[in-house]
Order: sequence, then structure tokens, then C-alpha cells
Amino acid sequence: MIKYLGSKRLLIDPILEAVGGFTEARTVLDLFSGTSRVGHALKRAGYRVIANDHNAFARTLAACYVAADAGKVGRDAESLIAELDRVPGEPGWFTKTYCVDARYFQPRNGARIDAIREAIGARSLDPALEAVALTSLMEAADRVDSTTGLQMAYLKKWAPRSFGELHLRVPELLPGPGEAHGLEAAEAARTLPADVAYIDPPYNQHSYLGNYHIWETLVRWDRPDVYGVARKRADVRERGSAFNRRTTMRDALADVIAEVRARDLVVSFSDEGFLGREELTAMLARRGEVEVREFDFKRYIGARIGIHNPAGVKVGTVGRLRNTEQLFLVRG
Repeated sequence: MIKYLGSKRLLIDPILEAVGGFTEARTVLDLFSGTSRVGHALKRAGYRVIANDHNAFARTLAACYVAADAGKVGRDAESLIAELDRVPGEPGWFTKTYCVDARYFQPRNGARIDAIREAIGARSLDPALEAVALTSLMEAADRVDSTTGLQMAYLKKWAPRSFGELHLRVPELLPGPGEAHGLEAAEAARTLPADVAYIDPPYNQHSYLGNYHIWETLVRWDRPDVYGVARKRADVRERGSAFNRRTTMRDALADVIAEVRARDLVVSFSDEGFLGREELTAMLARRGEVEVREFDFKRYIGARIGIHNPAGVKVGTVGRLRNTEQLFLVRG
């Protein structure tokens, strides 16, 4: 799966254990699904998963990893990905924007991305197969990018992996049904019932749309106006989330927690977030008994590299190199 600041790769086992503690759970709502790493793990564990995320790239990942049924699309997916992997490169808007005007990918790989994405769009694919193809392309591009994992900037010097050749792989599809939605969190909370809701909201000022704007553009394929050295989509400035602002995050999360149609909750939050443990516990206690489990981890690689100015010169110091991830279990 793609490199992702909000990835819960190291928390998968504790999350599965937490959900498994609710013995009557059959259906789980993943309200902020991101890369669908958690939703994929829950589906593999036998739960029926309803994934939701308002970003188009995340909804596409969920359509592949949660909603697609390997038994129905697996064979076709293998043929399609093999065919797309043979498409020769043809530079276009993507190459100019992200490989010439910026340096996220080597131009030859940008040309492959351009050509493969055009080929996907020209095929009028079944939605499940299209999601699989787009996920395969995102992940192939991610393996040869030149960033620290975020698309807020690219590296001053090419990353060693960027010299590799872009190749598609079939994503790890799972058998069985699931759902993928692209709603705002509050609407999803009110309209998508489940036994357990897994809630992993943005917890500080960092916007996932801004951090992963290239994947959003790759999925939408809308050639948006872009700005700045990072060539971000212009709508990054317009599609702000209440969860990314200190003044609005608390009320936005309180609304989701009050409205979500699930008996039990598992809420993931970091001690780097806008809300402290006590405040969040008090908010969740309105839904039932709260248990908190804490896990100590290294901070993401950008923090370990340090703080640099636009000229690439290291400035300032990083406050800390570790953070505490918290799981709040709420029994309704």
C-alpha cells in the first residue's frame, strides 16, 4: 500500500484485538478510511467492512481493498493489470506538471503514468476493476517517487528508488463483499449503520488532501490548476476540513461521535493532536464506558530528517522523535 502519514500499519494488531473484544461485532464502519489498511485487515479477519473517506483517492483505495470481491474480479484484474503494464510511455500533462515543473518522478516514469492513466480512462471499465487498476497505478508510482512519503514537497536530490522502472502489480484482493463511500464524515456517521465504528480522524493541521494531492489528481484525472513549488491542486485551498483546524476540530469530532450509528466505537488518536486524552475521554464517555490503550512509536520520517527552509538548508530543531498513539474503546 502507498506510503501514508496516517497509516496504522503498526497498530493493526491492537485495532483487530480491540474490535474483536466486541463479541457481537459483524459489521465495522471505517469512517476515515485513508489507505484502507485497517479496512483491508478487518475484511481479512472476517468482518463486513463499510469504508468511507471524502477524498477521491481514498475512496478508490477502499473500492479496491474493501469493496472489490476477489472471487468476482480477481481473474479479470490479473489480465487487465498485465495488459496495462505493457502500455508504452507517452508524456503528457502529468509528466510536465510533476516531473518537469516539479521533480516527484523521473520523466520516463511520469510518461508511463500518463499513458497508463489514459488507457484506464479509455476502457470504460466496471467500477470495481477501474478501482483495482487505479490502485495498482498509484502504488506503482509510489514505489518510484522522490519524496519522504508526503507530497508537500519533493527531495532536492533524486531518491534512489526513483531510478527504478515503474511496474504494475495486482493489489491484494480479498473475497467477499464490502462497501466504499465518499461522504463527508458527519453524513457517513448519520447514514451508514454498523455494529462497530472505527474512527481515525485527522488530528492536527496537516491536510491529507494537501499531503497526497498527486494521488487525488491521478484518480480524478481532471488536470487541475496548480500552484507553488509543490504544484498542489488549487482546490487544496478551498476544500479545507474542519478536522484540520484547532478552532473547529472539537465540534466536528463531537458531532461525528454523537451521530454515528454504531453501538461500540474504537477511536484512534495521537498525542500530537488538537485534543488531549482527558478531553477526548470525556467526549466519548457520553456514548458509554471508555477504555484507553497507549502505544509508543517513532514519529514519521519527515520529523526525523528535520526542518529545512525552501533552499534546502536545515533550520531549527525537531521537538521530539517519538509520539504516543492512543486507542479509545467505547462500549455502548
